[in-house]
Order: sequence, then structure tokens, then C-alpha cells
Amino acid sequence: MVDGNGTSGGNSHQIVSAAARATVSCRKLRINPNNEVRPDNYEDLQLDFPNPVYKNLEKYLPPDMLVSNREERVRFMTDIMLSHLPSGERSKAQKHSDYRSKIVSNYQPLHRELYNLVPRLCFVPSFLKAINENTEDSFRSIISEASPGVFVFDMLLPSFCEMMLAEIDNFEKWVAETKFRIMRPNTMNKYGAVLDDFGLDTMLDKLMECFIRPISKVFFNDVGGASLDSHHGFVVEYGKDRDVDLGFHVDDSEVTLNVCLGNQFVGGELFFRGTRCEKHVNTATKSDEIFDYCHVPGQAVLHRGRHRHGARATTSGHRVNMLLWCRSSSFRELKRLQKDFSSWCGECSCEKREEKARTFDAIRKKYVKAVRAPQA
Repeated sequence: MVDGNGTSGGNSHQIVSAAARATVSCRKLRINPNNEVRPDNYEDLQLDFPNPVYKNLEKYLPPDMLVSNREERVRFMTDIMLSHLPSGERSKAQKHSDYRSKIVSNYQPLHRELYNLVPRLCFVPSFLKAINENTEDSFRSIISEASPGVFVFDMLLPSFCEMMLAEIDNFEKWVAETKFRIMRPNTMNKYGAVLDDFGLDTMLDKLMECFIRPISKVFFNDVGGASLDSHHGFVVEYGKDRDVDLGFHVDDSEVTLNVCLGNQFVGGELFFRGTRCEKHVNTATKSDEIFDYCHVPGQAVLHRGRHRHGARATTSGHRVNMLLWCRSSSFRELKRLQKDFSSWCGECSCEKREEKARTFDAIRKKYVKAVRAPQA
């Protein structure tokens, strides 16, 4: 069993200078949020952290920063956040920032319309209708729970899938021509690319915030579905001269979106084997947790990151999937303080039921003994 983990997910960072840290230290954030502030949207700017983080932090800005322009507010908030990173993390963030800057400044996109999410160009009408209504009933009308915790629905238009495939192919040609060494999506995939690294981070952030988070709030609220605030977006490729299969693992996410972009292929089924917390990640699979899913281009699979899964061999053709690992910083903080995950971990739930049964049996035996005891 392997814990899946990605390369530096979320958005890139820049190292903060000593002078900037000195400035930040002189201008402190509010202790309590100013709930009268209506947060701005910064997704059109070059950000070092996810857009939702800036929107949440804005309520804590000092009064003089609230009246400054958007760019100055972003610089101030970025400096604040970077100043709290350990020195090792700052160095790592700087290298990743430089890496992304080299790609974005040299790579010429094939389809620029992909880099700003235009819903009518991306999504099938039924998905858009459900999102616009934004109710549990509307979501359930288009989403089927194929297996406990595994939700399937039609999502992407064929034309969007084709554009994404062409963009990925264009990026890979640029990589080959320039001999640029790129970071792969995670430690398990040798092929594929991190979409955030060549400029699609803003588009994917909007996809998570406006489309995946509302659904996750309904179906995955127990793992921070309502508070998703960062992501790691990438594509993986399977087939001849590519990865063949993917071992049994869990994702470094609270909620995972997996969409097949297409091409002709045989095999590559996803196999699911139950959701587990870290303590129980290697425990046995129960019969009702076994589920296999066959990919359909444009169709999305949504599941908890801790839902154990893998991919069978793609025996012929070429398959490309887009994945979005959605994360919640607040849930991760809370999880550190928790010990009971029975609301979503299959093994914790089983242990809790067994403990209740033992407690009930002990009470029953005590009661029977009391009834049978001779009266004085």
C-alpha cells in the first residue's frame, strides 16, 4: 500500500526579502475579522497562494490596507504569509516559483481560451444547470453514487476535452524541443504534467471554488468539502510508451476529481477498495467496498482522497485523465486533533460498531445477572 503524494501542489510562492518582512512586522493584521468587509476577487492577478486564501485573509487587514489598490493588498498579504514559512520552505518555494516563471514566460499556449474558465465552453448543459440551481436535489439529479463514496456524472464537453488534449500535446512538444526538464504530477506517475505549472492554475482554482466545492459541500462535508481552499491539478497518461497502470494508493487530497479526457484505449479501469484513515490504510478490504469503474471520456468521478484505489493496465491505445486534488487547510488542522474518523473511515466505523455491541452485551449480561440474583 502506498500513500499517494504530489509535487508542490497549490500555487507557486516567492521568497520574501528581509526588508519586506520588516515592513510586514510593522503593520499587523487584525486579531478579529472585520465581517463588514466584502472580499475582493484576485484570480485575475498573478498569485503566490490560492485565491480563496487571499479572500479569507482580507477580513483581517488593517484599515489603511483596505483602502489601497488590489495589487498592493496582494503584495502585503503575500508577504505576511511568506514571512511565516520556515526558511527551508521559503527556499523550496523560491525554486518552484522560478521554475514556473521559466515555463510561463517561454511556453506559448495553443488554446488561450482554456486559461480562463468559460462554463458554456467547458461543461455539458445538465452539469451547468445543476450548478446554477445549487441544491442537493439538483446535484443528485445528475450524479449517481456508483458505490458508497464514489460519485459519477457527465461533466466536460467533447470539444473541451479535445482542446485540453491538444494543449497537453502542444506543451509536451515544447518540452521535447527545448529539452526542458519538467516536474511530474506525483511520485507514482512517470508521465503526465502539472497543469498549474504552465498557467492553468487560475482556471483550476475557479473550477474547484465554483463547481467542485458546492458539490463537495453536499457529499463530502465530513472531510472538509465545504472549505476546500487549494488544489493540485495535473494530467496523467497511460498506454504504449507511457505509464501502464497505477498501484493501490490514496491521494494527498480531501476530495479528488478524476475526468477522462479521452483518446481510444482498452483497459485502465479504476478499482476502489474502501476509505481509510492513516491508522487503517493497510487494513483488509470488505466485500461491499470492492468497486471497479470503466472510464468514459468527459465523465467525472468524484471521491474522497482517502478512498483507496488504483488503475488497471491500459492494454492498448492512449488514455489521458485530468485530476484535481482538492484540499482543505482547516480540515487538516482539525484532523490533527481528532482520533475518531468513523464518519468516513470504514475500519473506524466497524470498530465503533463493535465497541457499541460489546458495551450493549456487557449491560445486557449485567441486567440478566441482576434479575436472576436471589431476592433478599
